[in-house]
Amino acid sequence: MHAHVHTHVVAKTKRVQVLMEPLEFAALERLARSRGSSVADLIREAARAQYLNIAARGRKARAAELFLSLPDAPLPDWMVLKQEIEDRRGSHLP
Repeated sequence: MHAHVHTHVVAKTKRVQVLMEPLEFAALERLARSRGSSVADLIREAARAQYLNIAARGRKARAAELFLSLPDAPLPDWMVLKQEIEDRRGSHLP
C-alpha cells in the first residue's frame, strides 16, 4: 500500500495583472530593453519607489519626531564621563 503525500507550497510572490495602453506598454518595453531588465522589473521598481519607500520614510519620520519630542535627559558632566571612560579603557582622551 502506497501512501500519497501532498505538500502544499506557499508562493513567496503574488501575481498581478495590469492592463495598459499599447503605446505605454511599448514605451516600457523599450525602456526595459535599454536597461537590460523586464517590464515587470520596471513596474516593481516603480511601485516600490512611489508607494512602499514613501510609506517607510513616513514611519521613520514619525519615529524621529516622537524621539525628538521626548524631554531632554540630564547628562553627567563631561569631565565625569571622560574620567569614567578613561578608567574603563585605560587610556587618556584628549
